Amino acid sequence: MPYLHLPVQSGSDRILAAMNRRHDAESYIRLVERIRAANPGIAMSSDFIVGFPGETEQDFEATLALIREVGYAQAYSFKYSPRPGTPASAEEDQLPEEIKSERLQRLQALLGEQQIAFNRACAGSTMSVLFDRRGRSESQLVGRSPYLQSVHIDDAPESLFGQIVDVVVEEGYRNSLRGRLLETDSVPA
Repeated sequence: MPYLHLPVQSGSDRILAAMNRRHDAESYIRLVERIRAANPGIAMSSDFIVGFPGETEQDFEATLALIREVGYAQAYSFKYSPRPGTPASAEEDQLPEEIKSERLQRLQALLGEQQIAFNRACAGSTMSVLFDRRGRSESQLVGRSPYLQSVHIDDAPESLFGQIVDVVVEEGYRNSLRGRLLETDSVPA
């Protein structure tokens, strides 16, 4: 398995406990280390929530430190928003929207750096891509890599829809890859 989504939410043990999570940051990092020891090429993704009630700058910095230590191919990140009837929504130490927005921006900047580094490192590799939709132009197709990245191919035949085909990755961008078919002779007609 080349890709694993392993949610962590926060790098702060205090915030994880307040969220009623059953893990702490250290146990999460140890789990990631065991997974990578068994599968060194695995790409990791996760979920993060910033601005949980009572989150301090120190708590937020712990999350950034965890992200730096783990290194993610991609991640999903959100600002905390109260849900009616949940214990956290009744907490008095709700953070101002400006702080949540600023922290989300900082977190996404770091995650974006990691994502583009991962995508750029894919350049020159060959991947099996499942083509599932048309791109921006009539002759462009888009598929998914084993790491779930969008892969764009120009001048691709429509017969590739629903097919898994080997693609040589030529460039990595923040949110996608661009490539070319490995062998056009093996492309379904």
